[in-house]
Amino acid sequence: MAEKIISTKSNLQVLHEDNHIIVINKRVGDIVQGDKTGDKPLSEVVKEFIKEKYNKPGEVFLGVVHRLDRPTTGIVVFAKTSKALTRLNELFSNRETHKTYWAVVKNKPPKNEDNLVHFIKRNEKNNTSKAHLKEVPDSKKASLDYKIIKELNNYFTLEINLHTGRHHQIRAQLSIIGCPIKGDLKYGFDRSNPDGGIHLHARKLVFIHPVSKEELTILAPTPEDVIWNAV
Repeated sequence: MAEKIISTKSNLQVLHEDNHIIVINKRVGDIVQGDKTGDKPLSEVVKEFIKEKYNKPGEVFLGVVHRLDRPTTGIVVFAKTSKALTRLNELFSNRETHKTYWAVVKNKPPKNEDNLVHFIKRNEKNNTSKAHLKEVPDSKKASLDYKIIKELNNYFTLEINLHTGRHHQIRAQLSIIGCPIKGDLKYGFDRSNPDGGIHLHARKLVFIHPVSKEELTILAPTPEDVIWNAV
């Protein structure tokens, strides 16, 4: 399937839109839902986009289905109707979606492809998670598989398929095998990216449309930078 951006407005890249859902290609630094920072969330930007596009009076309904870490880029799905929100919440909570990420790391992984299983324990105080080889108190099992898809001069690009959805899972699991993501100071990379983001991109999402029941495959173009362009 080809990459597709159906609309770009106010720095908003719309990858798919119909009566029930809208899918956005999130930029570095965008926060999906409001938090204690008080920064304007992506959900509000999307609401404004819908209100203006369709000249809607009053409040626009928009449901947040899932989130991406602030320094991460890629696919975010929002529900435009309550019916879609209920069904999408079920799809995501039951892991009936297929998520593929791309990550750029400096160190070559131990294997060209592998399945990683760890036990993730979240630290609420500093908003990090640690991957453990064995189960520890309050930890949750985390599983993903990766493969190297491109070798650059100084970096390796990995394609990652998630089997679970733990807090900072990809970042923590790659860090413990000695492959922190480019720019990810929180998980062991040696320097930050100029834009404050990390080279982790929610590249592909496959799911059943909550109303039409058709299978949707969404692809998100990578951000414009030298390394992603090389990928």
